[in-house]
Amino acid sequence: MSVEPAAPARASRFTYAAYRAAAVVAQTLPDGVGRAIARGAARAKAVFVPQERARVVRNQRRVRGTLEGLAKWRAVFATYDSYGRYWHELFRLPRDARRSLEPRFESEGFEYIADAIAAGTGVILALPHLGGWEFAGAWLAARGYQPTVVVERLDSPELFEWFAGVRETLGMHVVALGPDAGPTIARALRANQVVCLLADRDLKGDGVEVEFFGERTTLPAGPATLALRTGAPLVPVAAYFRPRGGHYAKIGPPVAVERSGRLRDDVVRITQELARRFEGLVRDAPEQWHLMQPNWPSDRVEATGGGAPGKVTSCA
Repeated sequence: MSVEPAAPARASRFTYAAYRAAAVVAQTLPDGVGRAIARGAARAKAVFVPQERARVVRNQRRVRGTLEGLAKWRAVFATYDSYGRYWHELFRLPRDARRSLEPRFESEGFEYIADAIAAGTGVILALPHLGGWEFAGAWLAARGYQPTVVVERLDSPELFEWFAGVRETLGMHVVALGPDAGPTIARALRANQVVCLLADRDLKGDGVEVEFFGERTTLPAGPATLALRTGAPLVPVAAYFRPRGGHYAKIGPPVAVERSGRLRDDVVRITQELARRFEGLVRDAPEQWHLMQPNWPSDRVEATGGGAPGKVTSCA
């Protein structure tokens, strides 16, 4: 009798327990101590997970250009410092959200969201993996704009349910990525709600081809398709970390989504414009870009040892 499935199950339970323990530590210790621990853990990952670190280096070079020597290591550690802050703040959010988040949050361009809701169209917020997007979602919810957020399923069902529960506690409506996600999001938009989509990574592998930071890759077609089919504005947004626990949202003008030809061609055109907007948002704070998984064909070629491009793996 095979016992192989027991190993993944044990790993799943261990991962779940580790995240739960980290959340307890983050909520129990003083904020400064927790931040220091999170930063140290993230930097240790930078040192001991070389494949991921190499992807971070490639991404930073895509944004910054030539990056070698001490400048390279500074960029790497700054990125992992930011990533550690992301997790620390996420773990503390259920506690911190009991108080007002407004003093810690500033925004530019909020009128693009408010105008869309006032017009009754709903609004699609498309975000790259920048800064503290979970904090931004909690801030939106606290303002009375309960956002519907699409999240990927994790290998550990327990961990997925726990993360979903944390986000629901913060006022977000969580939708799991899958066949039912599209209709659910469309209903939310018809109900004049805010929908948030992390859209700088093609999780399902069925996106449209665009140029992103000077290299061809695919990005998800969902944001453009939803905007075309529902009439909801497609608004690029980035949520940045600021010093001393502060946050800042840069909310751009909507991407033009008028029909001009075949649906597929329009989706490609709109997604390409979204990629261009994301480039500008990332360049404003490249060290806060937490995209650490393969996202370009060259990443997958390197991961498979120089052979054919491998499939993008799903990771939180």
